[in-house]
Amino acid sequence: MRKIAFSTIIAVALAAGPAYAQEREAEIIQNSAKVLTEMQAMPDLQVPDWLLQRAQGIAILPEVVKAGAFVGGRGGTGVLLVRQSEGDWSNPLFIGIGAGSIGWQFGVQAADVVLVFTTRKSIEGITDGKITLGGDASAVAGPVGRSASAATSVTLDAEIYSYSRAKGLFAGVSLEGSVLFIRDGANERFYGKSRVIASDIIAPGTPLAPEPAPALIQEVARITSAAPAADGAAPAAPEAAAATPAVAAPPTAPPADAQTFPMADPNPGAEPN
Repeated sequence: MRKIAFSTIIAVALAAGPAYAQEREAEIIQNSAKVLTEMQAMPDLQVPDWLLQRAQGIAILPEVVKAGAFVGGRGGTGVLLVRQSEGDWSNPLFIGIGAGSIGWQFGVQAADVVLVFTTRKSIEGITDGKITLGGDASAVAGPVGRSASAATSVTLDAEIYSYSRAKGLFAGVSLEGSVLFIRDGANERFYGKSRVIASDIIAPGTPLAPEPAPALIQEVARITSAAPAADGAAPAAPEAAAATPAVAAPPTAPPADAQTFPMADPNPGAEPN
C-alpha cells in the first residue's frame, strides 16, 4: 500500500512539474509587460520615442539579481521580441542573462532591465546562441525621457541601449560583460514543442503565442507606434489660418461745394451799420 501511495505521489509530481514550469514562463511574460509599461510611465526611466522607432528588438528582464561577497554574480530570465520586416513584432523568445565578477563587493540587488537593440546584427547574434554585452555588441546606458535627444550617441552607433530600475542597494551596477543567451528549456515548455529553435519562434507568419504573450506583443507595438517621425523633429505646427483681408471702406464722397444764400436788406438804400 505504501509503495502504491508513494508511486502515486511521484506520478502526480511528475505530471505537475511541466504545468508549474509553464506557469513560471507565463509569469515572466506578465512581469515583463508590467515592467515595460511602468518604466515608460516614469519620466526619469522611459525610453525616448526616437529610439523606440529605431528599435530592431526589445528585451525585458524582470528582476535580474546581482549578489556579491567578494565573488559576485548576476542572473535572470526575460523575453526578447524582434521587429519583423513588415513592422510587426514577433512572439516572445525566452532569454537569460548571466555574469560573474571578482573584486571588492558586497550586497544584493534586484533590477528590472530593458534592452533596446538598434541593429539586426545584434539580434542575429543572440538568436545564433549568445552575445556578450560590451564585447560582441556595443552597449551603453540609454538616454531617458520622451523628448531626450540623441546626444548619448549622436550617430546612433551603439548596438544596444540599456535601461534599469534598481530595487536594492548595490554600488556600481553595470551590465558590461554580461552574456545574453537563449533559454531553450523555457521556450520548449511555453510553446509546447521539443527542440524549438529561436528562428521558429520569431519568424514572420508564425502562429500567435499562447496567453499571456499577446498582451505583451500589443504593449510593445503600442509604445513603438507612438513614436514621432524618424528625424526626431517635433510635429510641424498647423499652418495659421490666413488672415481675412479687411473689407475696404467705401470711398468717401468729396465734400459738396459751399453754397451762399443772400439775406434780405432791412434798410434798403441806407449805409450798413
